[in-house]
Amino acid sequence: MVSSTASDVDPDSPTEFQYWEADGVVWGHYSGDTVTHGRFVGTRDGDLVSISYAHALKAGGKAGGHSSSRVEAGDDGRLRLVEEFTFEGDDTVHVSVCAEVS
Repeated sequence: MVSSTASDVDPDSPTEFQYWEADGVVWGHYSGDTVTHGRFVGTRDGDLVSISYAHALKAGGKAGGHSSSRVEAGDDGRLRLVEEFTFEGDDTVHVSVCAEVS
């Protein structure tokens, strides 16, 4: 993760995501920064990825919600996910950007 409107991203220990896909179904896990461990599952249609997620917070507690991401090619050729997401119980739309690690 390189940026998020929901929290400051620690550049030395950002949240890192691993994605897998088969037949348009996506799933994976993530950890780092404010997240102890998280899981997601969803679908990809063209350049749109829609997922539901849940994670445990390092500060205690948990969070979950839904997101939609656009898959884009960055200027450096790496893929980027520009994600709009909400937390359960909060209708505020947040935006994050994740960049492929080469």
